Amino acid sequence: MANTPQSKKRARQNEKRFAVNKARRSRIRTYLRKVEEAIESGDKDASVAALKAAQPELMRGVTKGVFHKNTASRKMSRLSARVKALA
Repeated sequence: MANTPQSKKRARQNEKRFAVNKARRSRIRTYLRKVEEAIESGDKDASVAALKAAQPELMRGVTKGVFHKNTASRKMSRLSARVKALA
């Protein structure tokens, strides 16, 4: 448990940051899920549109420190390959 005033403040800041990051991560996952659902339905136009919407969200997660750059790049690469494979 935090004892000093500095560690108590740091604990409060960590809680706030955790809540913000959790919301950001959830938002990004929602965008990724929309791409997955569009791919599953087989609709190429919808999946391309969902992918274009998901890409800036994923990269914003990188700049905000929620995801590592390579993780976001890997996710985008795999999703775009699956979208491209649709007939």
